[in-house]
Amino acid sequence: MKWTFEPGHSAAEFRARHMMVTWVRGSFRDVHGQVDFDPSDPRRLSVEAIIDATTCSTGLAMRDAHLQSADFLNCETYPQIRFKSTGVVVIGQTDYDVTGELTIRDVTRPVTLAVRYLGSWETPWWEDGVDKGPKLRAGFTAHTSFDRYDFGVNWNDTMVDGGVVVSREVDIVLDVEAIAQS
Repeated sequence: MKWTFEPGHSAAEFRARHMMVTWVRGSFRDVHGQVDFDPSDPRRLSVEAIIDATTCSTGLAMRDAHLQSADFLNCETYPQIRFKSTGVVVIGQTDYDVTGELTIRDVTRPVTLAVRYLGSWETPWWEDGVDKGPKLRAGFTAHTSFDRYDFGVNWNDTMVDGGVVVSREVDIVLDVEAIAQS
């Protein structure tokens, strides 16, 4: 069955260590994609996702501008982050390792997403104040970590004691609400 991400209910969040002592967290507000998924045969799961990198937000305008600059995501030249699955390993009834190709700044590297299927439900579907449902919705969450230097996102600065301002490792969490396509 084909499912389409519902952008208003799908999000990508990230975190990276800052100054060796804490985490900076942020999100991308515009996440689109499609999933081909049948819970009775999860080995056939496939997904393509696009994140609008220009929507990167940490709650601090100056930091957001720096993250969107050529030092980090270079959003003017590379406005999208993409993921396309290449394989699935079933870990449990609702847990899967989804391998795929992540593209950031036009650099593509393999990553593995730890995916959990949260279930599906028929729900109301409101348009212009009218319930035009029901629609079948499914929920997924996924997470991964990667070395941002592998994608050319390598701005950094060192601190007096040899530490760094921003960690190389970035954690990503995706929350997806998808609508079944008829």
